[in-house]
Amino acid sequence: MSAEMLPIDATKPNAESLRYAAHFLERGSVVAIPTDTVYGLAADPFNLAAVDEIFRVKGRPDERGLPLLVNSVEQAEILTRSVPANFVKLAKAFWPGALTLIVEASHQVPLKVTANTGRIALRWPRSPVVEGLIAELDGPVTGTSANISGRPACANADDVFLQLGERLPLIIDAGETGGGVPSTIVELRGDEWKVVRIGGISVAEINAILT
Repeated sequence: MSAEMLPIDATKPNAESLRYAAHFLERGSVVAIPTDTVYGLAADPFNLAAVDEIFRVKGRPDERGLPLLVNSVEQAEILTRSVPANFVKLAKAFWPGALTLIVEASHQVPLKVTANTGRIALRWPRSPVVEGLIAELDGPVTGTSANISGRPACANADDVFLQLGERLPLIIDAGETGGGVPSTIVELRGDEWKVVRIGGISVAEINAILT
């Protein structure tokens, strides 16, 4: 059965549509969502059956952790064990936005979500749709890219449908994300940090905050 396409306004999402999509997540389904970079796959990270479903949908092994999307710095800190000072500096400077921070996960984050590493990638995207969906679910959602493993990430719902339309129950269609460029990933270990992937935020911008 093909995925249902749910049109939504990217800047002023309808509350009823967000509630409708949140019901899918509450039931353990995986939903394609627009972010400020590319489309992602959202699921309840505390529902391990839903986490397993993401790997099935993407067709990739579960040796890689799943990034989580949040809608506040405070929510991210709850998911983090011993919050590094650099985490706070970077989050205040670039969130919401195209920056993913890898930190030590709190004990409430399932090990499977971290690929048994105990570390988690967190991001607060600049997206009213994602922020509203997280508010409806009252918790973070997964944010791995909405594509079959090894194939290009998708910047619009039609491309998601072409790749994953037979594997998902719902795709939230907010048009083009306008991004296409992934988030920059910074890994934090105590006072140490390193850029793992260059994306929407440059190394120079990171350096300006941390040095």
